[in-house]
Amino acid sequence: MLLHHETRWTVMTLCRKSDLDRSAKFNRVMEYLGAKGVMGDLDDGPEQKPLVEKEIKKTILSLLPMDRFDLVLTHSRWGEYTRNLRHEETSRAVTVLFNTKELFSKQLWMFAYEDGGGKYLPKPSRDADFQVWLPDKIWQEKYRIVTEMYGFAPDSFEAKCCPKQETFWRLGAK
Repeated sequence: MLLHHETRWTVMTLCRKSDLDRSAKFNRVMEYLGAKGVMGDLDDGPEQKPLVEKEIKKTILSLLPMDRFDLVLTHSRWGEYTRNLRHEETSRAVTVLFNTKELFSKQLWMFAYEDGGGKYLPKPSRDADFQVWLPDKIWQEKYRIVTEMYGFAPDSFEAKCCPKQETFWRLGAK
């Protein structure tokens, strides 16, 4: 997003709308980035119970501000780290919506990171289709958003996982 500030970004999160602290931070960051932010309220607690794909798809479609996109970015179907069930479910639902054209986009990109089953911090997947190296100034701004605007401590998982290399798997036109 920081590399393409001219783009009309829409960022959707399916969780945390009722979390007043997190939703306020999310909205502040969206305003700072000039993006439209949309939040749902699916369970995102530590003891996540699996959700039915139909419920996730319904939530996604109900939150979408439009029905056509040039690019949709989502979680990996394996998650970016071991293990966030909601990320995995979201990716599967978005992929189904993309494949059935209920969510129309020219391209679907999924984050491509792996952590060796939790043995180390997430790092770019070697078999990713696409990678972007962030210029230092852009990475510093990304890190500042994570640590200052969202308030994650420099030694937090979120700050440690703020990569300089972003990698993606791609579906659709390339």
